[in-house]
Amino acid sequence: MQEAAVVLLLLGALSAGDALHLIHLPATGNVAENSPPETSVHKFSVKLSASLSPVIPGFPMIINSNPLTEAFRVNWLSGTDFEVVTTEKELDFETGPNIFDLQIYVKDKVGVTDLQILTVQVTDVNEPPQFQGNLAKGLDLYIVEGTNPGFIYQIEAFDPEDTSRNIPLSYFLVSPSKSFRMSANGTLFSTTELDFEAGNSSFHFIVEVRDSGGLKASTALRVNIVNLNDEIPRFTSARRVYMIPEELSPGTIVANITAEDPDGGGFPSDLLYSLTTVSNYFMINQLTGTIQVARRIDRDAGELRQNPTISLEVLVKDRPYGGQENRIQITFIVEDINDNPATCRKFTFSIIVPERTANGTLLLDLNKFCFDEDSEAPNNRFNFTTPSGVGSSGRFLQDPAGSGKIVLVGDLDYENPNNLAAGNRYTVITQVQDVAPPYYKDSIYIHILTSPENEFPLTFDRPSYVFDVSETRPARTPVGQVRATDKDFPQSSTVYSISAGGASLQYPSIFWMNPKTGELQLVTKADYETTPIHILSIQATNNEDTSSVTVTVNILEENDEKPICTPNLYFLTIPVDLKVGTNIQNFKLTCTDLDSSPRSFRYSIGPGNINSHFTFSPNAGSNVTRLLLASRFDYAGGLDKIWDYKLLVYITDDNLLSGRKKAEALVETGTVTLSIKVIPHPTTIITTTSRPRITYQVLKKNVYSSSAWYVPFVVSLGSILLLGLLVSLVVLLVKAIYRHCSCKTEKDKKPLAKKEETKSAEREVMVETIQINTVFDGEAVDPVTGAIYEFNSNTGARKWKEPFTQRPTRKEPAPRPVAAGDGTGLLRSTNEEEHRLRGRVQGEDPGFGCRNEGGKPVNFREQSWWGRVDKASLGDCSSFQLLGSLLESLQVPNWELQTSDKNPSNLGALQHSDSACGSSLPEDHKQPLWSYMNGEEEGNAAPHCRPRSPPPRTDDGMETQACFNLLACL
Repeated sequence: MQEAAVVLLLLGALSAGDALHLIHLPATGNVAENSPPETSVHKFSVKLSASLSPVIPGFPMIINSNPLTEAFRVNWLSGTDFEVVTTEKELDFETGPNIFDLQIYVKDKVGVTDLQILTVQVTDVNEPPQFQGNLAKGLDLYIVEGTNPGFIYQIEAFDPEDTSRNIPLSYFLVSPSKSFRMSANGTLFSTTELDFEAGNSSFHFIVEVRDSGGLKASTALRVNIVNLNDEIPRFTSARRVYMIPEELSPGTIVANITAEDPDGGGFPSDLLYSLTTVSNYFMINQLTGTIQVARRIDRDAGELRQNPTISLEVLVKDRPYGGQENRIQITFIVEDINDNPATCRKFTFSIIVPERTANGTLLLDLNKFCFDEDSEAPNNRFNFTTPSGVGSSGRFLQDPAGSGKIVLVGDLDYENPNNLAAGNRYTVITQVQDVAPPYYKDSIYIHILTSPENEFPLTFDRPSYVFDVSETRPARTPVGQVRATDKDFPQSSTVYSISAGGASLQYPSIFWMNPKTGELQLVTKADYETTPIHILSIQATNNEDTSSVTVTVNILEENDEKPICTPNLYFLTIPVDLKVGTNIQNFKLTCTDLDSSPRSFRYSIGPGNINSHFTFSPNAGSNVTRLLLASRFDYAGGLDKIWDYKLLVYITDDNLLSGRKKAEALVETGTVTLSIKVIPHPTTIITTTSRPRITYQVLKKNVYSSSAWYVPFVVSLGSILLLGLLVSLVVLLVKAIYRHCSCKTEKDKKPLAKKEETKSAEREVMVETIQINTVFDGEAVDPVTGAIYEFNSNTGARKWKEPFTQRPTRKEPAPRPVAAGDGTGLLRSTNEEEHRLRGRVQGEDPGFGCRNEGGKPVNFREQSWWGRVDKASLGDCSSFQLLGSLLESLQVPNWELQTSDKNPSNLGALQHSDSACGSSLPEDHKQPLWSYMNGEEEGNAAPHCRPRSPPPRTDDGMETQACFNLLACL
């Protein structure tokens, strides 16, 4: 039960009408610049929620401000009353922001919150102008005697308000002189030529500056005539004690210490005055001895409030001879004056008072805002004058008199005609004034605004409304108007709306309510047959209340429905000799009407009933009628000439329903189309034809809509991207084909020599003698195998050194990759016909072997391998052809000869299935015995043939020896 009670309490606290909220907010408050701390800006109160939960300590509080500032805070007054006051932060109208939006946040102990805005405007206070620099303390000007009249000095002062608005200040000489004048802009001029001997050694002025508001400031200005003085000084002033009032302006002369030089004798002399006592309040003119106020002397603040006596020691000495000096003691006693008027932290108050506030309620206590800073009585006493102001008489009073407590004594009813005539706004004017001369006073303006309260409910002028509207009326037709009023002032706008009712199958509501005027209009046509009566709930709302009223809308029936008959379209055939009065093919019409009686139909046939052969029975008063033949056909006599009749039947309702409320009498007409074919002398029994079929042909057509612009854009963009992808794939494919498949160049397409040219070409006869037993005159170590071989330095012939010892085995070097393809196989020629030879050499078949001068292949088996082979026996034979002839002669099986370039004279490689030059070797020696090295593997050496393993020793030395002889040649 306790938990349920807590939940109900929270729900009640969160309801819209009983929520925690701030009273008198949002609002606007004013505060003067340079206001002291705790100056009241605005008062407000907190209305507790329905739960009466207290506000959390520390709330309300200012959670944010725009612009950010710490110049304001919220103080608790009493109960639920609070006020916004200033802090120690300075508010300066000229240098800081002028408007602050303070977000005041309140929260009670059950979590209910409220947030409102207080707008604070900083008002400008006119401040007196100030002299800058030396002018603030008084200024001495020196002019050499005999100077021509003209410009002397430019006086400058500063005013925070006028300077920022470019308003010029006005300057005056308080004590005018015939020798000097000052312009309005502060320029000091001399009007005559100054003469020191004439007796005027200096001129004293009080320069006064005024701003546009009438505030003024003054400073002392002395113009000295320059002259030398060499006399010893002595004091001539006898006064030692000076009574001076406080608050003298800086630069004011409070004492004049004079001295003279007895030895002057009429010669020019100057004296130098100074203060040996450190003082912040006075300064002495070192040339004239006048003591001036250096800064503000405030009897009511600081150490002077307790001890108003200031003692000084004045030193005078001559200049520049002798350095003689003299001293004197003087005393200043500062007297208190009534220089501080009674002032208030603010002089304009705005108070909002609810209209039902009780008489005698204290509205404002001015003593909380006003004070006097003078140090002594009666200068620090003040009171308040009797309140006055427009509309305040009889409503507000100061009780007791002079106390500054403003109380309510009159009626503030907001709806009272007298109060309405006054605008429910009242101004109370009182003055705060000193009780001592000069009786400073200042006006305080209290603006009181009566806030209205919701005393009267919002009511309609009738308890309910009934409106009638025809079902045939179009949209926007006015149906009626409701009106709600509230006796409370000020009158707030009332908003009307439909809260319930008026729905139909097609519309959520067929009515529309003008929210401002309360006029009810149709959104669409009403339908009596669907809903004859609509009951609406109309709601009126203003700023305070909500009220509802019931509106009944009667839909007036109209004959707006046409008769509908079946069949609507029919085809009939009749014999030409059909008897009059016969029901044609038993055809009948059955009609209905949603808003008419079955007895209200009338039937008529249009102009297609030529010679009136057809009629309906009955022709009125029934919803069912039959088609009869009214007169015979006379084709023989020429009366009738057409055989096909197209009849348009009109069915009219007479709207004969009675006992219902109607708008007006209307007539609606429906139609039926009949096609009748007359058959001359029929030979068969005429049967009733079936109803003709209706074929619906749906035509679909694609059209372009401008709203679907993105479809061709996306298709085009996709096509471009796809085309780019295909092009990139084709480029990659071409590169891959070019990389894997080497192509013939123009040089490869032309054969090196045609067959006819090889037969008919003249060969140069060369005689070459081959010494089989070559003399090897040098040795070297093979860099690959590490074996020692012998070589002939003349012919280049090489052989392994005998006998072969154990040789280190090495891994077979991998073939070099092909440049124009992939894989790691041996280089092959791209011209199969010219650069490649496969299979065994066939007898006289022209190949790559050597041919003699007769053109026959050279058979090395017929040559002497231990003697010399001359050039003539070999013909024009290259090393490549020499190798081919050797392999043909040795009949080495399964050999394959390939070249690594397009020149067949360069040996590229020799590979075979079993062995090279070793078909008769033992099984353990059947491996390639030599290979062609292009030189890159051995540091770019010259291409050569190199054995891969030590030569075997076999009995069949014919082939083996031939192989090694070939190796030596290559």
